Amino acid sequence: MEYPGSQKLPIYLWANTVAEEHRMVDLVNLERASRGLQLLQVDMRLTKTARLKSKDLINKGYFGHYSPTYGSFSNMIKTHEIIYRYAGENLAGNTSVTDAHFALMNSPGHRANILNPNFTRVGIGVSNGGPYQKIFTQHFIG
Repeated sequence: MEYPGSQKLPIYLWANTVAEEHRMVDLVNLERASRGLQLLQVDMRLTKTARLKSKDLINKGYFGHYSPTYGSFSNMIKTHEIIYRYAGENLAGNTSVTDAHFALMNSPGHRANILNPNFTRVGIGVSNGGPYQKIFTQHFIG
């Protein structure tokens, strides 16, 4: 199986990035489980859009929810034919998964997305680079 951007990274960096994505899903689900919320299922379509968004943030040198490439988050996931009733996007720039997760949990709006009971699926995208060393994108739907 080939992943977007995998041919551009040495295999050890790509494997580490995937491990970081899995770790972030685990941290999100630990937060949800500790509050009696349904665990989120990984949706590879959302993983794809989250990876694209993280890479776009680095390549285009911006940090925000509106992309010069994809437009709004809702436009991006509609373009990828993802059907949803509820959707949310979290962005973080940090040096590690743990630090990014704690920063998101300490931000009321981001925390609300992580703990939103209407969300059932998640995709995480991590890209190396930019001023923060790593960009983390979380895409949620329900």
